[in-house]
Amino acid sequence: MVILGLFSWLAWWSNEQVKESGESMIFTNTESMPKSKVGLLLGTSKYTKGGRRNLFFAHRIEAAAELYRTGKVEYLLVSGDNRKAEYNEPKEMRLALIAAGVPDSAIVSDYAGFRTFDSVVRAKEVFGQSSFTIISQQFHLERALFIAKQSEIPAIGYQAEGVPAGYAIKTEIREYFARIKAILDVFILSTSPKFLGDPVKIGR
Repeated sequence: MVILGLFSWLAWWSNEQVKESGESMIFTNTESMPKSKVGLLLGTSKYTKGGRRNLFFAHRIEAAAELYRTGKVEYLLVSGDNRKAEYNEPKEMRLALIAAGVPDSAIVSDYAGFRTFDSVVRAKEVFGQSSFTIISQQFHLERALFIAKQSEIPAIGYQAEGVPAGYAIKTEIREYFARIKAILDVFILSTSPKFLGDPVKIGR
């Protein structure tokens, strides 16, 4: 019971820390938000494990394309998992963005965004962006912006449309564990991305 109580408290505290760090920096419309050179589009799979269209993916693509069309970002950095030859989130995001009207020349791929922490930190350390706009759903943005803040990156977030209630219960449960891991990464473990590598210049 004691262990369960401690874990419950840690989950609650982690959730509050992450939420408070990010929610004030999330924008839901393009009119009120400042411009950024780069929009960091966080990856997810195009299809669900059951082979259906993944609404998280579709709505993130729509949000990213909207930012580009309205001139709120000049470039889109698509960052995701590519650890297996048959699974390539950045490639799928690039193709979807091009289909949505974003020119290929405005898209930069990060194939080592294995998790949110890596994507955010690599945007600064590898792709040279001292500030940027992060694109995802609200729950994901809160965690990404928490990581950015703790990494001394003055990022903002643009909220993609969410999904219907009950659509992704496993994702909602997993997010609580992800928030605990984010707290451990920045406060306890001093985590670094799995890969860094040579600098990559974006634009002029």
